[in-house]
Amino acid sequence: MTDTTSNKMWGGRFAAGPDAIMEAINASIGFDKRMATQDIAGSRAHAAMLATTGIITDSDAEAIREGLLTILSEIEGGTFEYSTALEDIHMNVEARLKEVIGEPAGRLHTGRSRNDQVATDFKLWVRDQLDAVDAGLVALIQALLGQAEAGADWVMPGFTHLQTAQPVTWGHHMMAYVEMFGRDLSRMRDARARMNESPLGAAALAGTSFPIDRDMTAQALGFYRPSANSLDAVSDRDFALEFLGAASICAMHLSRFAEELVIWSSAQFRFVALSDRFSTGSSIMPQKKNPDAAELIRAKVGRIFGANTALMMVMKGLPLAYSKDMQEDKEQVFDAADNLMLALAAMAGMVRDMNAQRDNLAAAAGSGFSTATDLADWLVRVLGLPFRDAHHITGSLVAMAEGQGCDLPDLTLDQMKSAHADITKDVFDVLGVENSVNSRMSYGGTAPAQVRAQVTRWKGILA
Repeated sequence: MTDTTSNKMWGGRFAAGPDAIMEAINASIGFDKRMATQDIAGSRAHAAMLATTGIITDSDAEAIREGLLTILSEIEGGTFEYSTALEDIHMNVEARLKEVIGEPAGRLHTGRSRNDQVATDFKLWVRDQLDAVDAGLVALIQALLGQAEAGADWVMPGFTHLQTAQPVTWGHHMMAYVEMFGRDLSRMRDARARMNESPLGAAALAGTSFPIDRDMTAQALGFYRPSANSLDAVSDRDFALEFLGAASICAMHLSRFAEELVIWSSAQFRFVALSDRFSTGSSIMPQKKNPDAAELIRAKVGRIFGANTALMMVMKGLPLAYSKDMQEDKEQVFDAADNLMLALAAMAGMVRDMNAQRDNLAAAAGSGFSTATDLADWLVRVLGLPFRDAHHITGSLVAMAEGQGCDLPDLTLDQMKSAHADITKDVFDVLGVENSVNSRMSYGGTAPAQVRAQVTRWKGILA
């Protein structure tokens, strides 16, 4: 292909091809070639429809079909030559099609525009990406379910403000992330359902006078239906924004879990041991095992948030219908998708491989007055005290234990009675972390039985 082909695409409107600067700012082939498969799929569906409706002959449609398959094989084989002078994937494919099959190639573009073509290609690409993210999230959720099932009764500290709050179970903590990533999964599936309308046939902005069958092309490409308004079909990118929005929330959840893994794997916590596959050593300190994968996942959220913001800024001031600004809709989506998929795969791998340090978790669970709430609840439940009074009494006992450098279970009964005379030795039954977690039997609570029930529920959801 030669650069002179560019001018031929525009017909007689321009006497000369674009100069180097215009070519550089105008071309998108450097990134939108990622949509080659989708572009060819859309063109094949369009050509088949044109033949069925009698707009082009069957022989032209057959030539176009075979030519497009030849080009697809060239692209997949790495022999296709891309030209920046031809601007984008659509014109690169069309120009090559003319070289392959000659005059019938010119009939492919009947009844459509690059505007609906690119919207269709981009939707197909985003839809494929939503499916990939769906699979990635399912794999991560399954890895978390494995950890939760194994550690349904392993006690660990639960935190608020990163301060010891109440004992929970390892399984309960893992299931918290199952719920988060489960909502991410539902957002991706909702976005896919909402965007699954075909722009093809909307043409430049007003539809076409040719007797096309938009239902046929929509069905051929796996869309639920054709889009109902031609202006909207070519002018909005909310399907990409919704993907980026859902990706941003998912990346935030990944970042939060990554932060916990960074903390938990530190020498000060030693809650988990990360596998060597997702860690690195230090160039100077031989004892180090750095949680690099978790740290990089934590950072990926910046790129994904940034992509969401960038596309919002591109779209926010555009009048209907198409503007060239919208060429800037893809690079950030491609980058965000790549980084989200990488982060999901790395997190799923880390979760599958990591080993909870059960003894360290249990030791930490019993520290920091973690059963203080259990003591207050006992005072209410057994002695009938108002909760505020129970809260005050418990606070005074915590202060006493803190002053003596011990934990609540280490106080004597007489010391307990000094805060309230009716306290009995039975209070010590609720001060053990195992008893604490076993008592939290409310729906969604941390009791091992509740954790196992939620694991079973989620296995059913994913089945």
